Amino acid sequence: MTRPLAIDLFCGLGGWTSVLLAEGYDVIGFDIERHVYGEHRYPAQLVIQDVLTLHGSQFRDAALIVASPPCQAYSYRAMPWKRAKALPPPDNSLFDACFRIQREAIEAAGHHIPLVVENVRGAQPWVGRARWNFGSFYLWGDVPALMPLRMTDGIKQGGTWWHDPDSISRISGSGSPARRMGSAMIAKIPEPLSRHIAATYWPREQSAAA
Repeated sequence: MTRPLAIDLFCGLGGWTSVLLAEGYDVIGFDIERHVYGEHRYPAQLVIQDVLTLHGSQFRDAALIVASPPCQAYSYRAMPWKRAKALPPPDNSLFDACFRIQREAIEAAGHHIPLVVENVRGAQPWVGRARWNFGSFYLWGDVPALMPLRMTDGIKQGGTWWHDPDSISRISGSGSPARRMGSAMIAKIPEPLSRHIAATYWPREQSAAA
């Protein structure tokens, strides 16, 4: 039995990927850079490429596409500062590229390929209302009707309870390795969320054959 393929766009440190691998998927991640912070690094095949240059037809064999486009522009505009509120609308091209890639993949495959896009609450004024949120992780696309319980007290990452990933812009202004690592860890998808999406979109024909 072949393992279903998942595509992880803007994969970062692989919050989606690590669980998808554990659940039996093959995963290919795409990012514009390689994220390595000490022992923390992407755990699967990584392609260094600008997501804007991808064409969805190359993902015709995928069972699932997940994506976490950069959130800093949305997060900053959600801050209660006059300077943030006065900024022009953010560039939605990376967010929109996820859905373009899905449409192209579906057209090439001849059947639906689910897509789940994760971002922050502050993206909603610019990209539309999210379909669901898991704590401060907001989801668009093919979000299942039944989801895990919401997390309301923060997101546990690396032994620390992070509150409100919308505040990521506060620590991402500096290019220092410590702040870049902190930003990446805050953005890492929580395991319960990733595990639920992995189980929901596991191909049914493979489940029947198991």
